[in-house]
Amino acid sequence: MSTAVRAPYALDRNPLDEWLFRKEWPLRDLATPPAGSGLRPVPGDAGLPVLGHSLEMLRLGLDYAMRRYRTIGPVSWARAFGVRVVSASGPEATQVVLANRDKAYSQQGWEYFIGPFFNRGLMLLDFDEHLYHRRLMQLAFTADRLSGYMGRVGEVVRSGVDTWRPGDRFPVYRALKQLTLDVATTIFMASSMGADSDRLTRAFVDTVRAGTALVRLPVGRWGAGLRGRRMLEDYFRGALPAKRASDSDDLFAALCHARTDDGETFSDEDVVNHMIFLMMAAHDTSTIATSALVYYLGKHPEWQDRARAESLALGDEPLTVESLAALPTLDLVLKESMRLVAPVPWMVRKTVRDTDLLGHHVPAGVIVVTLAWLNHMLPEHWSNPFEFDPDRFDEDRREDKSHRFAYMPFGGGVHKCIGMHFGTYEVKTLAHELLRRFEWTVPDGYEVRWDPTALPLPKDGLPISLRRR
Repeated sequence: MSTAVRAPYALDRNPLDEWLFRKEWPLRDLATPPAGSGLRPVPGDAGLPVLGHSLEMLRLGLDYAMRRYRTIGPVSWARAFGVRVVSASGPEATQVVLANRDKAYSQQGWEYFIGPFFNRGLMLLDFDEHLYHRRLMQLAFTADRLSGYMGRVGEVVRSGVDTWRPGDRFPVYRALKQLTLDVATTIFMASSMGADSDRLTRAFVDTVRAGTALVRLPVGRWGAGLRGRRMLEDYFRGALPAKRASDSDDLFAALCHARTDDGETFSDEDVVNHMIFLMMAAHDTSTIATSALVYYLGKHPEWQDRARAESLALGDEPLTVESLAALPTLDLVLKESMRLVAPVPWMVRKTVRDTDLLGHHVPAGVIVVTLAWLNHMLPEHWSNPFEFDPDRFDEDRREDKSHRFAYMPFGGGVHKCIGMHFGTYEVKTLAHELLRRFEWTVPDGYEVRWDPTALPLPKDGLPISLRRR
């Protein structure tokens, strides 16, 4: 079944936006290719004086990226946030960057945006060092540990949703964010943040949003991110000695005690850095994915009813890894929701040597951005991409198989999300418990507006009409 919806990234236009879209800037070369290389320069433009294209990117998000892709091509450059940025758009360009066969693309691109806030998190590490840390961290995400986590995820979710107070304008994004943070603190730390919860939640929000600040001084959004980072460091360092001495079965303890057969372990600083990054990644991306799923099920009650029937058929027992296989409709809906609203819409790299990107010369030292969200919306790979159509992931169609990088909600290459299985289990558990307890709708004609400043979040908190069954 296919139902047309408005483009999920569409935003209300204002006169400034219209002027920016009409204005044509002269194209200039990013760099002169080496003589005799046969490579082409990267086309693009600097945009407005000082600000470059920063305002367009922040205001228009994917609308801007799609326009550049259609008018300039899959490889282009623009000036934004004080630097030149090359966009590698579309599955082919994305594959070159993320597969990284010539090791030209490093994670140093993230350093410019989020380095001060997620220092030496797994996503910011490169090559052999990244493999070393990933191998150790994988010990916290084994199949046995995931099975153990699942029971506790169900307990936290059940107790959390039982406190919800349904109403006509229930702020579901805010409620889900608190719930996913409760899950993360329970599974990752075997405790709650208690009286520190509100303060630390704000710190996580500030660190995530700081990377796209236009003013990089210890004030405003950038300054809030720096203060948030210090607060998180103090919190995890304070908890570290007790966690090292404990035998609790949580991710924090798993990182403290992780040891390879060769005796490799994480230092205290490693554990603190990884916990800050993992806590952010675990609850932010899960909140976005669940919010998108709730939104689309609210707009499409036939899919909500179909998913609910499967959840009710499982009875009252908590979900297990095995019982998730009995929820095929929920699986389709989640995949489609993450296609329409990519939890991590863009990924950043930096070239460490001159390289060839689809026949274009990209010199060393350039920030390169891949756009997962744009890849999810290209009609070359998806039929009617702006429609909510979960059946496109059914085995009879599998539109996601049109290209290896056409669908990438968890990234790709060696840096593909290490917690993707845990995150998928968590979101399905959240949706399963909501379907069993509630019915919900969104107002006729309501279209959520996603804020593209950092990770996508609903600008109005995504109010829904929620009632108990």
